[in-house]
Amino acid sequence: MKILVLNCGSSSIKYKLLDMETKTTLAQGGIEKIGLTGSFLKLTLPNENKVILEGEILEHQTGIEYILGVITSEKYGCIRSLSEIDAVGHRVVHGGEKFNSSVVITDEVIAKMNECIELAPLHNPPNLKGIMAIKHLLPTVPQVGVFDTAFHQTMPDYAYMYGLPYSLYEKYAIRRYGFHGTSHRYVSRRACEFLQVPYEAQRIITCHIGNGASIAAIQDGVSVDTSMGMTPVEGLLMGTRSGDVDAGVLTYIMEKENVGAQAISTIVNKYSGVLGVSGVSSDMREIEAAVNDGHERATLALKMDIYRIKKYVGSYAAALGGLDVLVFTGGVGENQTGLRKDVCEGLEFMGIQIDDAANKVRGKEAVISTPGSKVKVVVIPTDEEYMIAQDTLNLLH
Repeated sequence: MKILVLNCGSSSIKYKLLDMETKTTLAQGGIEKIGLTGSFLKLTLPNENKVILEGEILEHQTGIEYILGVITSEKYGCIRSLSEIDAVGHRVVHGGEKFNSSVVITDEVIAKMNECIELAPLHNPPNLKGIMAIKHLLPTVPQVGVFDTAFHQTMPDYAYMYGLPYSLYEKYAIRRYGFHGTSHRYVSRRACEFLQVPYEAQRIITCHIGNGASIAAIQDGVSVDTSMGMTPVEGLLMGTRSGDVDAGVLTYIMEKENVGAQAISTIVNKYSGVLGVSGVSSDMREIEAAVNDGHERATLALKMDIYRIKKYVGSYAAALGGLDVLVFTGGVGENQTGLRKDVCEGLEFMGIQIDDAANKVRGKEAVISTPGSKVKVVVIPTDEEYMIAQDTLNLLH
């Protein structure tokens, strides 16, 4: 079965076409700057070379038509006809309390997705645009929605509720939802396969560290807590997001700067985090280079980032009653060896011991803890697209 996976953002579309019988990637790439000048499609060839195709792409349906044209083209194509696409799986950011698992998309499901838009007004509308585009372009092809929030729907109420008037939860569904669920689900399962231990009998902490970052506590195969909240702002220090901040600070800024809710949202989402503290960049590679050059604020940002990850690991180990497996994933978690080492240093009391030589790995599955470490520390590259395709395959079967 050949499954096309789509991840539609506000001005971008990422795609991957997978053959689930051979477990191979047939095509992958993405469109950027949809609706803006200079839009383009970047694709990765089988030999790992990149090709950029420029063109005016004004909206998502045009972008998806472009992608379908490329994967069936004589020069860059991998299939002869669109009839070879058996299904399409979509990443959907927010499923609220309506979706606790992946679903086959129907008109009823689309209506429920629309009801979730107010929970993720920046993310869910483009997700739905992708679904509607496929419905128009490939009307007979089944579609599946895979929700970032679904994996965390197993959290107990005492973990997902905020200390606000309960009436606000009843009226507006204000609570912790968590994100990166597809990634946390994939790497936690894959880590146990890699270590050859039973998934349903482990206490696992997964650290998805990238420009966006979150940590999840997983006990016996289910998520029991996660660092992101009702929105992706809460939790760790991120590339441009603030992470945890005293709510009183936000009202104080609003009063002092005479700004409204939209300005505050922009500050905590776009101009905070590693970028806001360092004044250098949101890219951790550039931060590390600045640290090596003695840049004080970049050094502060890196220390804050590491400290907050370490603090969450410790708190989640307490919530789990111990720890068996610690997983690093995401662009930073998979590649920044220094960050992984610094996070784990000082956690020897929990049974974590890092092997410096083993930790030099980048972007590959590896055990980076010592043979004597009570906690297995592993690097597992995430593969959300494969997880979406697998869910799609399972549901359609």
